[in-house]
Amino acid sequence: MSTNTRPEHISAFEALTSGDHDNFVLFSCFLDGEPAVAIVVVTPPESDEDEYQITPLFVGITANMVLTDHEGTTA
Repeated sequence: MSTNTRPEHISAFEALTSGDHDNFVLFSCFLDGEPAVAIVVVTPPESDEDEYQITPLFVGITANMVLTDHEGTTA
């Protein structure tokens, strides 16, 4: 069976769970027009002209979202 888990997902998860980083935040957002929340990495600007970089890693569950496995079984 294949997986949707990519190496960058594994790296992000390991960084989140390691406790070695303090730049992860919950970011209020919208997913398909529905209120949602994402786990993001906030990277400070490298110079005064740059802006903060916000990189989404994972999006939280929304009320209408249905999680299934690869066989269609709901979680």
